[in-house]
Amino acid sequence: MNPSVVTINTQSDHWGALQHYVCRYELPQRPLSEFSIFEQGIAASADVIMSEGEVFHEKQRLELCAIHALNNVLQERVFTKETADDICKRLAPQCVVNPHRSVLGTGNYDVNVIMAALQSRELAAVWWDKRRTVQSLCMSKVQGFILNVPSRVSLGIVSLPLRRRHWLAVRQVNGQYYNLDSKLKSPVCIGGEAELRSFLSEQLSQDVAEMLLVVRREVEEDGSWLISDNPSK
Repeated sequence: MNPSVVTINTQSDHWGALQHYVCRYELPQRPLSEFSIFEQGIAASADVIMSEGEVFHEKQRLELCAIHALNNVLQERVFTKETADDICKRLAPQCVVNPHRSVLGTGNYDVNVIMAALQSRELAAVWWDKRRTVQSLCMSKVQGFILNVPSRVSLGIVSLPLRRRHWLAVRQVNGQYYNLDSKLKSPVCIGGEAELRSFLSEQLSQDVAEMLLVVRREVEEDGSWLISDNPSK
């Protein structure tokens, strides 16, 4: 069966490098014991911190920020480098050089990999149109947020005058919203809804920043993640 192709209509010039296509398909759900020894090693070596209040926080390795953002927004280790590479192969099975990841094999996965991964969990990624105000977000319908922001490049403790795109997750845990950026030493509590809206507005004020809303499929379909201008609808 051929997967259907869904184009990502971002309406944003800044999203250009991330805009390709995404195929809808189901990834097999496997327990960790069924993964290869290599894959189990990748998962076991991930630096995970369970901080106060049991907040799951996977820390940065290689260029795996997309995987970390997915696991952090789901609050459990679900995806590994191996599963992300498998998604890349399914998205572009005929390509010698896969366009959805780094040619060096270190990660750097694009938005299509994130969308396909969420689909395998009965979730959807809704691109946020920055022309809207975050005040129109219906927070109760959003499971989490994955942002793509500029981030400084470092070599060890030396920070270079360069910036690259970086995926990070934000979600609510125990009534408080947390910044779960994998480059942080530990999760940073943002606060309640008012503080979250301020945080998101600040992040999105950067020209190259973009945001995905992580929602259930039915929420994506009925559009209830957005507060309607017409309450009667």
